[in-house]
Amino acid sequence: MRIEVAYSPAPGVVDRSLLDLPPGTTLQQALQASGLAERHGELRNTELCAGIWGRKQPLDSVLRDMDRVEVYRPLTVDPKEARRQRYRRQGR
Repeated sequence: MRIEVAYSPAPGVVDRSLLDLPPGTTLQQALQASGLAERHGELRNTELCAGIWGRKQPLDSVLRDMDRVEVYRPLTVDPKEARRQRYRRQGR
């Protein structure tokens, strides 16, 4: 199976790994095979929030060929507050 694992450590930066994994591989196994935790220290001691094609999934979810696994970082600002701040800076 061909699987893509993507993580964005910062805005505008994406770390992508293309993997060839056996059928029956879980989301957790794909994350381990990708080596993300070794490349990004902030992922080592945290509970990962991950999904498949933009939908959050449990780590024991079985992957299918051509799935895109995404690792989500926590929000730093509430989205509503971010919109308010942009509106104040830009005006009408």
